[in-house]
Amino acid sequence: MPAVESFVRDRYEHYDRAYLSADPAFTHAHITVLAPFLPAPDPAALGVVGAILAGTEPITFELRRLETFPNGVIYLAPEPAEPFRRLTERFVAAFPQCLPYGGAFADIVPHVTLDQRSAEVSVESTRDRLGTTVPVTCVADRVDLAWYEPHRCRVLTSWPLGGPSRPGYS
Repeated sequence: MPAVESFVRDRYEHYDRAYLSADPAFTHAHITVLAPFLPAPDPAALGVVGAILAGTEPITFELRRLETFPNGVIYLAPEPAEPFRRLTERFVAAFPQCLPYGGAFADIVPHVTLDQRSAEVSVESTRDRLGTTVPVTCVADRVDLAWYEPHRCRVLTSWPLGGPSRPGYS
């Protein structure tokens, strides 16, 4: 989501620079499909991912509504959320050992994480900092397999939505 990438990247820089990626393909502003995923997916697993994504059309959505999770995370809710929810459900069906967020939450809530509520940060201050960035219409046209590790965040491989299945790491 290029429209909010600089905002989200700035928040990573503020909170934990170790998770800033130098990889130009890495997107800090994202909607998670499934995490955690397999720690070392084999070619067969990557083929399943590719097949799921080849059968998924790009998703046009809008980011306008800021919400807060009970733990204080402030996020943008994609509208409509259902295509993202269905995609996550397809991944869980294919990889039942990989529960969204380790099974910590009962519901799948697609979102773009923006900030953390605190004495200095509120939904209102976040909205003010976003300025005219939102509302914005976006198109999700790919899914990246991203690696998160301090000082080593990067994209391992990427698949186009509705495109050919391409197993293997880039």
